[in-house]
Amino acid sequence: MVQAPKTHARPLDVESAIERAAQISALADADRLRVLSAIATAPTEALPLDSIARRISMDADEVAGALDALGRAGLVIREADGAASLTADAWVRFGRVLIAGAAVTAAPAVQHNALELPAAVQRIALDLQYRYSSVFSPETVRRYVGESYALLSERARITTYLPTLTARFATDRLSALATSRGVILRGTPEVLFVCVHNAGRSQMASAALRHMTGSRVHVRTAGSVPASRVDPAIVEVLEEVGVAVPLEFPKPLTDEVVQASDYVITMGCGDACPVYPGRRYMDWPLADPAGKPKDVVRRVRDEVFSRVERLVSELRVPAVAPLPSTSR
Repeated sequence: MVQAPKTHARPLDVESAIERAAQISALADADRLRVLSAIATAPTEALPLDSIARRISMDADEVAGALDALGRAGLVIREADGAASLTADAWVRFGRVLIAGAAVTAAPAVQHNALELPAAVQRIALDLQYRYSSVFSPETVRRYVGESYALLSERARITTYLPTLTARFATDRLSALATSRGVILRGTPEVLFVCVHNAGRSQMASAALRHMTGSRVHVRTAGSVPASRVDPAIVEVLEEVGVAVPLEFPKPLTDEVVQASDYVITMGCGDACPVYPGRRYMDWPLADPAGKPKDVVRRVRDEVFSRVERLVSELRVPAVAPLPSTSR
């Protein structure tokens, strides 16, 4: 069951109770519940009205009426083209009710194109389908695994560890998607660092932030044009001051990791990062250390450390360890 940490638990106030009662009342109608379930179990983020009607064999006018009622209750959002998607409230409060039977009925479809992926990646998809069975449909999990494998394989020089990296990348993306939908509730700020290659500046910043805050901040990185590996010079200048870069690898920038973030910090990646309301966007104009002499890389590291310290202060998260003193 999704619930907030006990330290934040409190009874509903009057306004919240009225809001939730209206949502429960809207879902008391079986047709509205079926419409909401059709959207929740769709393989896409938003579902057109006619697609909803086909999925549940319901008259389009009845679907339209149900969507209007669900919209008034704050459970669906209508896009400009008329497609409907669930709100975060709908996922948090009713997500499991809406998809409880989806994994069983949809499972055969997962095997339909099983030969498209290598056997090791198919096993990853099956493992993640089980792990996320109460959150996403098997089709959604398989799609994310397949996309993750394709994105990483495009630039992989050595394929030995590709299945392992695919598992990590797909897991992170699914976790981000669940967070953006409100299915997974985190009591920690979500920070995304983005640079061009995800091999230098963003890796420095994420390593520094993890060093300072531990698990008190959830950190992700991505690149607009990711490299094949983290720059060894970056690892070296961090490790020489006692800051580790644990098991990191460059990852492509994907939409759901932006949506899951509270802070999106870019470093020279131009307009590659999509903009969503409700996030804090910051740009750090840092020099690209790729291919530069070691003293230049160290100067970039020191500036990153200073900016991360200011970020931690802004986040108001107690530091678990200070950043090492350098030449700053």
